[in-house]
Amino acid sequence: MNILNMTSLEIAHNLKSKNISAIEVVNAFLDNYDKYDSEYNAFISLDREMIISQANEIQEKLNKNISTSALAGVPIAIKDNICTKGLKTTCGSRMLSDFVPFYNANVVDKLVNNDLIVFGKTNMDEFAMGSTTQTSYFGATKNPFSISKVPGGSSGGSACAIALNECSMALGSDTGGSVRQPSAFCGVTGLKPTYGSVSRFGLVAYASSLEQIGPMGKNVLDVSALYSVIKGKDDKDNTSLNSPNVDFDKIKNSNVKGLKIAVVKEFLDNCIDVEIRDAILNSVDVFKNLGCIVEEISIDFDKYLVPVYYILACGQASSNLARYDGVRYGNCVDSDSVNDMFEKTRTNSFGMEVKKRIMLGNFVLSAGYFDDYYKKALAVENDIKFKVKDIFKRFDVILMPTTPSLPYDLGKIKDDKLSLYLDDMFNVLANITGCPSLSIPCGFAENLLPIGMQIMADEFCENTLFTLGNAYQNVTTFHLEKPKAIKGVG
Repeated sequence: MNILNMTSLEIAHNLKSKNISAIEVVNAFLDNYDKYDSEYNAFISLDREMIISQANEIQEKLNKNISTSALAGVPIAIKDNICTKGLKTTCGSRMLSDFVPFYNANVVDKLVNNDLIVFGKTNMDEFAMGSTTQTSYFGATKNPFSISKVPGGSSGGSACAIALNECSMALGSDTGGSVRQPSAFCGVTGLKPTYGSVSRFGLVAYASSLEQIGPMGKNVLDVSALYSVIKGKDDKDNTSLNSPNVDFDKIKNSNVKGLKIAVVKEFLDNCIDVEIRDAILNSVDVFKNLGCIVEEISIDFDKYLVPVYYILACGQASSNLARYDGVRYGNCVDSDSVNDMFEKTRTNSFGMEVKKRIMLGNFVLSAGYFDDYYKKALAVENDIKFKVKDIFKRFDVILMPTTPSLPYDLGKIKDDKLSLYLDDMFNVLANITGCPSLSIPCGFAENLLPIGMQIMADEFCENTLFTLGNAYQNVTTFHLEKPKAIKGVG
């Protein structure tokens, strides 16, 4: 029985049916970790004894038929900015390279309570600032479909680990596409949930009003099951909210006839790779054949999305990262004076990308420029939210590419920050509005690199996204394609 070819739900079903054991499951994924991770660098830390101990405990529950979780025994990787008790949480930074939390994030407690197996911490851009997983203090992660390409970011380690079968599913965080973009680059499925639907307690803050923990998996059904586990109000996070239950019957039924889909003209016209445009247009035909109603719309706020996002994100980042001073958190550089210690600690412990964003954030929040930049960005953000609400009065979802470009060459984009930031255009809309957005594989380029599309719905309409995404995956096979590295493995 090929465990590595199973979806997460299939693994859990076979565990409950006693066809396989939890030890067999973790050993299968550990074998792939041993084969590939030294080369692809998807994980920052992994504790084998902890994994085996969890597997044994869960197997005892399965033997006694006392585990009711739909994902019991499934190995899940955790992005390294989500706190895990007794397991390092580094945020991909030298600043926190030895930080071991004494508590779990709310989502990790929910995973443990639902008998999933925490399978290590995945690599990421430092403090989630980046789109390539190259800014990590622990080295770059490679793309599983082409080792000379980036896997996307900042949740690149999580996406790569799933694609290489080093874990069955994973958690990432999405501040401006950091779940969806690497999902597209690595050929997996990822959700940025509605803001507030998943607790952020225990997520190391980057930009608090924009970021959200999100599930990643092999297909829509796995992602919907994981979302069902981690969602819900949390008293420790006053931004968290109750959200509708996941309607698995509706999702599996996949009846999308009459669903209205808006395709944004500007998103297909603005500097998009021709192979990505063709994949999106082919997907439009798939949805039409499924009975959906597809119409093209035009927007007038596309040019404001990236500036608004970076002004807000960097402003909040400069505030959130002020706590890392060598006293309260993080590494400390000894010095003769307190101010000198602050300066040396932050200079030596933050990477260049983090420093750039802190400096930009300090600028837009400064007394002389707050009204001209940050305050105006808030006003434009509010205007964009109203305009998107109007779109959802007429349509059920908005369909767009996940990225305008195919995965970049490793190292080649380090000095081209402006074009890299502009590539966030399609993703930041969901973060600015707080809406949920699902990225799913929709094709491959001639060089066999994955292409992703995203479908975005109104707040708390995750069930619509899951139903439409599952309907698409029922009639396509892009999500089943494996990287060359692991074809035939298992």
